[in-house]
Amino acid sequence: MTQMGFFTDTTLCIGCKACEVACKQWNQLPADGFNWSGNSYDNTLRLSSTTWRHVAFVEHSRPDDGSGKPVNWLMFSDVCKHCTNAGCMEACPTGAIIRNEFGDVYVQPDICNGCGYCVPSCPFGVIEKNDDIGTASKCTLCYDRQKMGEEPACAKACPTNSIQFGNLDELRTRARQRVGTLHERGETAAYLYGVDEDTSVGDLHAFSLLMDRPSVYNLPEKPKLPQDHIVPAFVASLIAASFLTLTTALSLRGRKL
Repeated sequence: MTQMGFFTDTTLCIGCKACEVACKQWNQLPADGFNWSGNSYDNTLRLSSTTWRHVAFVEHSRPDDGSGKPVNWLMFSDVCKHCTNAGCMEACPTGAIIRNEFGDVYVQPDICNGCGYCVPSCPFGVIEKNDDIGTASKCTLCYDRQKMGEEPACAKACPTNSIQFGNLDELRTRARQRVGTLHERGETAAYLYGVDEDTSVGDLHAFSLLMDRPSVYNLPEKPKLPQDHIVPAFVASLIAASFLTLTTALSLRGRKL
């Protein structure tokens, strides 16, 4: 099976939001209304069932170097990660969420029953239930365009090639070379997020080149599937139950004496 995906180079993003517009236009997603957030230049704020691409403007403080510009922006075009081990797909009780022939995690709207189990199962907070249509919705990686041999609308619209689409192995090779080039230029903070990381979600099919910690971009430092929390929660519950049992036993013993 051919594995296709995204490589997003945040160092090339200019925050134009052309990807957001192209995604909404091609997928015929409704507008979310205009709300002045006061959060830098970002008024869409997050991914949702009707916003499948979101460009974040992260205000980033830097030491005063005499330039008079103590703040710059880290811009990041976020999207569904199409994880190797997708929590949403594992949680779906109807088999509505599948991996298609391009390796993308795809929600089949005609099978989804709107139960919402997939929503808390995504460690990135990507997938969401659309109350207007009653089913879960997220990025399809432009499945319809891929079937026609075309790249996704967001990558097509990106004017700086910040969003790159293609064969995952080729993208990872290109991304590692890009990190090497940036390091040679003195940008030693550059690294890849979602490649060769030891996490339960596995490699991401939509990975990124970042310049700061993941949390700065509102990404989890170490994404985990929900089942990773089962054992620690069970152990904590067992300890609490044992403590309460012991306390109760001692209390009853004290009353008998």
